[in-house]
This record gives sequence, C-alpha cells and structure tokens, in this order.
Amino acid sequence: MAFTAAAADPVKYQVRADFTATEVALWQAYAPAIAEPALSAQRFVPPFRRTRMTWVKPSFLWMMYRSGWATKPQQDRVLRIVVSRAGFDWMLEQAVPTRHVDGMYASAEAWRMASRSAPVLVQWDPERDLGLRPSVIRTIQLGLRGVALDRYVDEWTLRIEDATPLAHRIAALVARGDTEAAQALLPREAPYPAPPSPGLELSGIAL
Repeated sequence: MAFTAAAADPVKYQVRADFTATEVALWQAYAPAIAEPALSAQRFVPPFRRTRMTWVKPSFLWMMYRSGWATKPQQDRVLRIVVSRAGFDWMLEQAVPTRHVDGMYASAEAWRMASRSAPVLVQWDPERDLGLRPSVIRTIQLGLRGVALDRYVDEWTLRIEDATPLAHRIAALVARGDTEAAQALLPREAPYPAPPSPGLELSGIAL
C-alpha cells in the first residue's frame, strides 16, 4: 500500500510484506528460552508474557537490523510467524500512531487517550538494505497488547518457523560480498493491499 494523502510521500510510506491470499509473514526475535517453547507448541507460551506489548514486523531486513542478523543477546533466535491475512488486516485497521498527528484527533490529549487504550500501535521505521543501511522507504512496526495480543497468540498465528539459519546464511553471503546469492534468499516482500486505516495513513505524515 502506497499512501496518497497530499502531505505524504506516495512512495516513502509503504506496508510491505511476504504474503499470500490467506497468510502474512511477520518477524520477531527472542532468546531461546522463549523461541524454543514457541516452536515446539506452535504458539507463544510461557515464559512469553501477554502482560507486555509485543512488536511484530513484516520486514525481514528490518528484523535483521534490529537483531544483528540473529546475533544480539536475547534476540539470537529469529522467528517467522505466519498469521492469517484477516488477522493482519484487523491489526492495520485498529492501529493508532505512536505520536500525535494534526488532523487525526481533536487534540493531543485526545490522541493520548486513544493511544493508551488502543490494542494496536503503529510506528514507521526506515526499511533496510542488505548492508542494513536505512532506505528512503518507511516500513511499519505494529505493537500488540490486550485483545490484539490475545488474538495474535490464540487465533491468528497459523504456524511458527525458525528463521535463524536463514538469517545466518544470508549474513555469511553478505559478509563475503555475494550479494546476488544473498538477495535470492530474501523473503519475497511486496506492497501490501492494506484495508483503509486512518491510523496508518495519517501516521506517516508526521514523520
């Protein structure tokens, strides 16, 4: 989805994802203590905590930037979480920006009240290239809590896959300069036909 609001760059802010007609891939990185039980159960189970917000990303390379190609402490297991497209659309529809946007709410206080109670928060971060350098395109992160997090765990998650070996393999190819082979292994992310969402369209304008 490329936003067309007059004050927004129609290319800069995009929802991009690896998706099919029924599924969307999201990425998260955890310590083995959380990742291993999740892989075994094929859902998030303790010590994963539902009492804190969890952030999901549809951008693989942004997750590689955040986790250092699955090498940073507590982020050394990268998971590919495949969710239902209906669930992902619900997240987008419910999203409230992490900062106040003129024109979306009557006042900054109205935005604060909405953001405190929203089940989904959205923020835009620079997309990354294979060198993990920032791109002109901004990609989304979605913060889930409350009912959104419960539905993510109990309803929308279809399967959980260990993407750590893929991360390490691509990192090794990049390190030795074989960018063509590395590029060929990347998930096939493309602009996503997101449902109408004022929280998404207006949040891009503020950045």
